[in-house]
Amino acid sequence: MTAIRLEDVRFIYRTSTGFIRRQRREVAAVDGVSLAVEPGELFGLLGPNGAGKTTTVKVLTTLLIPSSGTATVLGLDAVRDVAAIRRRIGFVLGGERGLYYRLSGRENLRYFAELYYMEPRAIGPRIDELLVLVGLADRADDRVMWYSRGMKQRLHIARALLHAPDVLFLDEPTQGLDPVASRELRRTIKALRERGVTILLTTHDMFEADELCDRISIINQGRIVAEGTPEALKRGVDDLSVVEIEVSGLDSEICKVLDAMVEVDAATLAERPSGQVLRVQTRLGARALPALLAKLDGVSVGYVSVREATLEDAYVRLVGGDG
Repeated sequence: MTAIRLEDVRFIYRTSTGFIRRQRREVAAVDGVSLAVEPGELFGLLGPNGAGKTTTVKVLTTLLIPSSGTATVLGLDAVRDVAAIRRRIGFVLGGERGLYYRLSGRENLRYFAELYYMEPRAIGPRIDELLVLVGLADRADDRVMWYSRGMKQRLHIARALLHAPDVLFLDEPTQGLDPVASRELRRTIKALRERGVTILLTTHDMFEADELCDRISIINQGRIVAEGTPEALKRGVDDLSVVEIEVSGLDSEICKVLDAMVEVDAATLAERPSGQVLRVQTRLGARALPALLAKLDGVSVGYVSVREATLEDAYVRLVGGDG
């Protein structure tokens, strides 16, 4: 039995524009999405902000009713079998809300375990097991107000696992975390996969998706534009090289200028603490450098490097550089 299945799911929301003469319009947040996740699989759903990732997760977790199509979890219909699905899934949103800061981590878990009507004798051992799993055993009796953001997020995962769900939904769980906290959270997610938990993960972190996911779907403007293993998606850009140029003081309009060049497949400008990095996908590799640098005449240029394409580059090609 497929753990998660979407068949031609659409979700339409109504909005309005204008101040004097308001006009109502319908927007398809999810527009004909179909996908299937097998038991024990860690499946990634990637896409730009507003692409429909969180809406898709909310349909599967029974928080939204689809406008059309069918969504099932563990063979249960997400519209008709709401209570049955909620007993068998866990759901973790990015962010820090949903915990009681004046309680300890252990007290938070006990409170939520009682809400799940767990057998009283089973609560203590289950909490101890989960605290070890998420790496919080040594801080279990500290108040949550003293936890770092990464620790709070790991406590969220422990809370979602209290009732031993068969399917876990993680919606951008590492959002806003520092690199060390993100690495610790990825280690926890790997441990869950090794235990056979089916996981659907949404993320903007391409390194995270490449490291964790068995398969990935990329969604853009409410539609699935690609699906496959990370390796298969990367093979889709094996004809490209990526030129990275460290610059300073550039406007994002430079990307439109470079995109118009025949040598360029796509160009993006990333802001980093140390400055800006212009990333250009090209089939010419180092041979494209003279033409690119000519467009940057008068701009302060630091390092220049040429590398092979990655999953992030495949993503940029598929979503057109939005993100």
